[in-house]
Amino acid sequence: MIRLFDFLFSLFGIIILLPLLFLIFIISLIYDIAPIFLQKRVGRNQKIFTLVKFRTMPKNTKFLATHLIDHSKITPYGYFLRRTKFDELPQLFNVLVGEMSLVGPRPCLLNQKKLIRERNKRGVFKVKPGLTGLSQISGISMKTPTLLAKLDSKMVKNLNLYFYFFYIFKTLFLIIRKKI
Repeated sequence: MIRLFDFLFSLFGIIILLPLLFLIFIISLIYDIAPIFLQKRVGRNQKIFTLVKFRTMPKNTKFLATHLIDHSKITPYGYFLRRTKFDELPQLFNVLVGEMSLVGPRPCLLNQKKLIRERNKRGVFKVKPGLTGLSQISGISMKTPTLLAKLDSKMVKNLNLYFYFFYIFKTLFLIIRKKI
């Protein structure tokens, strides 16, 4: 049932947000930023997939977790995209094709070995990674991999339609209130 909602909501979101996605793409070109950022991430059953985002940093920036990035590398336009979460809108395509869900643990980078180990130990990779989840609404980042994996595990064990919608609506509420 969750896959059906993922498919319908991502398709609907892409259709509704297409003018905004196109506008962001064009503005990124004007700012001389390669608009699309593709990055290998760890997905369900530790299968590698390509995550799609809008670029917020120069093209030659290393692939590091957000908390390890020198924030001076983020472009002024990139700050706007990150603050509004618009940089993550292209991930709706990842949801549409079934690589991600709207709700699930955030996909980690291939070089986040401790987080991968902790998630593997707790069965977190049994589900698709998501755009939002318990860790995001709780303010837990990837800089605390053990705590993150514990919270992700709790979410995975309790995930049902109620929590699916709860995490989506709570995330939207926090974005509007600028708490995420």
